[in-house]
Amino acid sequence: MKKRIWAPMLALLMILSATAATAADDPTTIVRETTDQVLERVRADKEALQSDIGRMYNLVSELIFPHFDFPIMSQFVLGEHWSKADESSRAGFIEQFRKLLVRTYATALLQFSNQEISYPPVEQSGRASFARVMQDIAQPGSSPLSVLYRLHNKSGDWKVYDVSISGVSLIQTYKANFDSKVKQDGLEGLIASLDSKNQQYGN
Repeated sequence: MKKRIWAPMLALLMILSATAATAADDPTTIVRETTDQVLERVRADKEALQSDIGRMYNLVSELIFPHFDFPIMSQFVLGEHWSKADESSRAGFIEQFRKLLVRTYATALLQFSNQEISYPPVEQSGRASFARVMQDIAQPGSSPLSVLYRLHNKSGDWKVYDVSISGVSLIQTYKANFDSKVKQDGLEGLIASLDSKNQQYGN
């Protein structure tokens, strides 16, 4: 169930690429313009990217993740465990969590097909430093897939700190998974487990 839910959503997280600087004051414009750019790159180089997963990892790292706030995401994902961790453990988790998402997004991007994407209006929070952007992704034979991006702007750049699909939060999903692992093996155990899996998949 989780794989079925998250695979199409993760394929769309490329929207927040570093090229968004041309429209830095408008999150919706950032989403619309950079979605087209990154999808074009994937379509043009898909065969080469499929044959060399390292190139796909680089694409994700270079075009997508400069606009993700990994320290905040990591803090939210770990919850109470973050406050108990020292700086070394926090840095180690951020690194391995980022690598986990790199390979997950890379795999999902290569599965993305040419679904039609629309941008319905969404009610904002009223706080100037926070924004929400909605995408509806057409799904043949079923209702559109609704993806909601939550962004904040604390340093002059809009960055994503959570994304939800059909009301299911990326942060909350990983938080539930990681919480049980930390309680069982400790934070260092979780970091070691992520490191092992990341190395296994060449990331």
